[in-house]
Amino acid sequence: MAEPPEIRIGTAEREQALEQLGKHFSDGRLTVTEFDERSGLITSATTRGELVQVFADLPAEPETTTVDPELPAPADGDSGPDWAGRVMAVVPLIALVLFFVTHSWLWFLAVPIAGALLYGGDRERRKRSRGRDRRGRD
Repeated sequence: MAEPPEIRIGTAEREQALEQLGKHFSDGRLTVTEFDERSGLITSATTRGELVQVFADLPAEPETTTVDPELPAPADGDSGPDWAGRVMAVVPLIALVLFFVTHSWLWFLAVPIAGALLYGGDRERRKRSRGRDRRGRD
């Protein structure tokens, strides 16, 4: 027998509802504005009926995201963290700081130099990757 909607809820139920709402948001069923509004309703809810209203137009259980079998698996060398991308993201910031400290625009040359050093030698990897893509389509 289902419990009546007037039953009071606690923090655990609110947290569970917020987690479920987050899954619906990550699955693309809610906009940012809707997510914010519904999150506010959940945090201020005191009864089970108020929580039910928040999920009235959503599926009962959010689907879990699965891996698309059409996507190629990462190559052996690609499984680690993208350290080159992280370094490249920091280089312009460092160049900007050094520009203001030394008043020399030459620090901005570090951006293309870092890009060439970090990504210039990837020609062989890109050729192998294109070859695998072509074989996969045949």
